[in-house]
Amino acid sequence: MYEPDTTAILAGDEEVKAYGSNFSLGHEEDTELPPPPPPTSRPSGPPFACPLPVSVEPVMFLSVFAVVLQAPLITQYLWDRISEDVGYNASKRSECGNSSAGPNALYKEVETLTAHWNLYISLAGFSVGLLVVPLLGSWSDSAGRRPVLIIPNLGLAMQIVVYLVVMYLKLPVAYFLVGRLLSGLSGDFNAILAACFAYVADTTDRKGRTFRVAVLEACIGLSGMFASIIGGHWRRMQGYINPFWLVLATSLASALYAFLFVPESIEKDPNAKLITIRHHKAVWHIFSTGASEGGGRFPRCKLWLYMLCFFLVVSVHIGSRELLLGLKVMLRWLEDSWVAVISLVSNITGLLVFSVADSTLLMFTGYGLLFFFVAATPVLRSKLSKLVSQSEQGALFSSVACVESLCYLVGSGVFNSVYPATLHLMKGFTFLFAAIVLLIPAGIIGSLRCLEMNERGDSTTS
Repeated sequence: MYEPDTTAILAGDEEVKAYGSNFSLGHEEDTELPPPPPPTSRPSGPPFACPLPVSVEPVMFLSVFAVVLQAPLITQYLWDRISEDVGYNASKRSECGNSSAGPNALYKEVETLTAHWNLYISLAGFSVGLLVVPLLGSWSDSAGRRPVLIIPNLGLAMQIVVYLVVMYLKLPVAYFLVGRLLSGLSGDFNAILAACFAYVADTTDRKGRTFRVAVLEACIGLSGMFASIIGGHWRRMQGYINPFWLVLATSLASALYAFLFVPESIEKDPNAKLITIRHHKAVWHIFSTGASEGGGRFPRCKLWLYMLCFFLVVSVHIGSRELLLGLKVMLRWLEDSWVAVISLVSNITGLLVFSVADSTLLMFTGYGLLFFFVAATPVLRSKLSKLVSQSEQGALFSSVACVESLCYLVGSGVFNSVYPATLHLMKGFTFLFAAIVLLIPAGIIGSLRCLEMNERGDSTTS
C-alpha cells in the first residue's frame, strides 16, 4: 500500500510559505501589497519615576535659573574687563580735579564697548539659534521631546565652561562668542522653551492646557526672580567665578533630571533624521497653509494674528511674573480669550497710571492694577497650540521660541531708545507708549473671539 512522503509534503509547504507573494494561482493577477507603515516605538520611560506630580517643570525652573543668573554677571564682567583694558578706574574719578574730561571720555568708551560686546554675544546666539531651534523643534515631533530637553542644557553647560576658561586665563572677551556659538548650535535656551511647551501640549487636553502652560510660565517668573535676587549679592561678596560654577551645575542638573525622570510624551520614529530640510519645511508649512485643526475659517490668518499678539505682548512684558490662583479661577468661569483681554486691560490701565504717576501712592496704585497682567502670554501659547495638530507642536513652539527671543532684542532696543528721546516731553511717555501698543493685541484677540463665536453659531444653525 502506497504511503505519501510526509517529509516531502511538509518541505513543500514550507517552500510555498517562504515564497509568499511570488506564489500565485493561474487565474489570479499579481497584486502589489501596500507598503508597511513606518516603524514606531512606544513612548519610553525614564530610568526612575519622579515622586512629585511634575513633569518638565523642574527642567524649566533650573534652565531659567541658569540663564538669568549668568546674564547680569556677563555684563558686569565685560564692564570690569573692558575698564581694565582701557585704563578706566571709577574709584579714582574724584581725584582727577580739572582733568575730569579724560575720565568722562573713558567712561563713555567703556559704556559703548560693553554695550557693543553684549549685542555681539546676543546676536551670535540668536542668529545661530534661528536656524537650529526650528530644526530641533520639528525633529522632536518624531524623535521625541526628551533629547531636546537634554541637548540644549548640555550646550549651555559647554558655554559656561568656555566662559570659566576665559575668566580664569583672562583671555580676550571675544572668546565669549565661542561659548555662545556652541550653545546656539545645540539649540540654546529657546530649544528648551520649545520642548517644554510642546511636552505640555502633548500631555494635556484642550480644556486644561491653558493652566498647565501658565504653570510653566510661573516657573519662568519665579526662577528668574530668584536668580536675580541672589546673583548680584553673590557677585559682590565672592566675585564671578563661584556664581558661574553654580550656573554650570544647574545646567547639568537640568539635563540629568530630564534624562532620569521625564518620560517620553510621544511615540518615537526610530528612523527620524535630524539633519534634513524637511524640518524647516514643516515649520514653513504651518504658517503657509494655516492651522490643521480647530482653526475654523481663515486658519492661516488666525495663526499669524495670534503670533503678532504674542510678539507685541511679550515685547512689553519682558521680565513679567505670574499670578496663578487668579488665572485658575477666571478660567473656570471665562473662555480663555476673554481672560487674555482682561489681562491686557489690566496691563493698559496700570501703564496709564504709571505714565502720570508723580507720587509713591500712584505708583503702588499702578502696581495694584497690574495684578493680572501676565495671563495673556499663557493664553496665547495655548491658543496657538490648539490651532495645530499633535504632530506639529514641536515645530510650532520652536517658532514661538524664536519670536520670543526676537522680542527681547526688539523690546529692550525700542523702549530703551524711546525713554531718553521723550524724556524732555513727558517722563512717563514710555509707559503710555506701551499701553498704546497693547491695545493692538487686545483688539485682535477680542475680534478673533467674536469671529469664533459667529462660526459656532453658523455651524449650530446649519
